[in-house]
Amino acid sequence: QLQLAESGGGLVQPGGSLKLSCKASGWTLAYHAIGWFRQAPGRDREGLLCIGRSDDSIRTYTESVKGRFTISRDNAGNMVELQMDNLQPEDAAVYYCAAVTPGTRCPTPETENFPIWGRGTQVTVSS
Repeated sequence: QLQLAESGGGLVQPGGSLKLSCKASGWTLAYHAIGWFRQAPGRDREGLLCIGRSDDSIRTYTESVKGRFTISRDNAGNMVELQMDNLQPEDAAVYYCAAVTPGTRCPTPETENFPIWGRGTQVTVSS
C-alpha cells in the first residue's frame, strides 16, 4: 500500500516559519506530482501548492500563500518539502500532502485528483 507521512508541524508565533516534509516509504515520490493541502476546523480542505516532476512545474492553488510558501523536492531524501514563512493565525490548520498516481503533472486541486494522502500534521500559529 502506498503511504505518505507528513512531519514538521508545531506551534509557531505569527511571522515565524516552519518547514514541513512529506515522505514516502517503499515507493518513489519523484515519479508523482505531489500537492500540499490544509484543512482548518469547520472548513473545506484547501489546495495550496503542487509540484510536478521538476521545479518548473509548480502550480499554486491559492493566492494567500504566494510569496510565503515554497514547495520543493528532495529526491535524494525521497520527500517533498513545504517551506512556510511569515505564518499568520489564519494559516493554522492540519496540513496534508497528497500524491497523483499515476502521473507527474499537477491537476486541478480537487481532492479526488490526488488518490494517496498522508495523515496530516498540525500547524498552530499563536502568540
